[in-house]
Amino acid sequence: MSDSSQNTPQDLNRIVADMPSGQPRIIAIANQKGGVGKTTTAINLGTGLAAIGRRVLVVDLDPQGNASTGLGIDRTNRRVSSYDVLMGEATVAEATVPTSIPGLGIIPSTVDLTGAELELIDLPRRAYRLREALAATGNDLDYVLIDSPPSLNLLTVNALVAAKSVVVPLQCEFFALEGLSMLMKTIERIRRGFNAELEIQGIVLTMYDKRNNLSDQVAQDVRDYLGDKVYKTIIPRNVRVSEAPSHGKPALLYDHKCAGSLAYMQLASELLRRERLSAAA
Repeated sequence: MSDSSQNTPQDLNRIVADMPSGQPRIIAIANQKGGVGKTTTAINLGTGLAAIGRRVLVVDLDPQGNASTGLGIDRTNRRVSSYDVLMGEATVAEATVPTSIPGLGIIPSTVDLTGAELELIDLPRRAYRLREALAATGNDLDYVLIDSPPSLNLLTVNALVAAKSVVVPLQCEFFALEGLSMLMKTIERIRRGFNAELEIQGIVLTMYDKRNNLSDQVAQDVRDYLGDKVYKTIIPRNVRVSEAPSHGKPALLYDHKCAGSLAYMQLASELLRRERLSAAA
């Protein structure tokens, strides 16, 4: 279920060509609720942007490290991680590991992140650690996508303080709006206290099941509540998308023709259009 227009790679390149260059656009993929498709969205959006020539970095800020696994980064190849970047023990460049997708790198996660929150409490400017590390990257990147953990802690705060905008994956299920309301309050607190530039780039509806009337009802409720903030593209529940991480590949590489992959390419197109409009505003 997505926007009826089908964008070709040439269409996406034209959208990108109209966008100004400069500092990378930093986007947090966030939702305090788990199991809504944050990591899948980060992986496949990153892959879609890299496929059209953008230089993309995924920052795995979740101690579970699923984004790292899903992009094929073996745990033995995570000698430097997002933990080291937050602690000031490594630069972004030193921690970045290339993936099998040209133009897409990742700062992997390790179990060290589990204790990072306690260690961050005693560090100066603890909410700005990731923001300041990314600021030193200059113009080497076009996009940074931060895969944040499914909770509100100092890791999530670092992601939201570092970001210019937030993409919110929202599962088409009964309690979706309740969790969304909590996240909106969190974003507003971050905006008031730490990052006045933070904005919601868009809400992406995930795990849509066309056989389930509840999915339609939730989608309509979210659109009624947030209007144009909700992407037209909807990510369907798709077996091939679910299988892809176990093979260490994004769905766009594992099966680029499946419904989930096509939807994520549409989402990348819609994100780029929104970025262009935002930059022109």
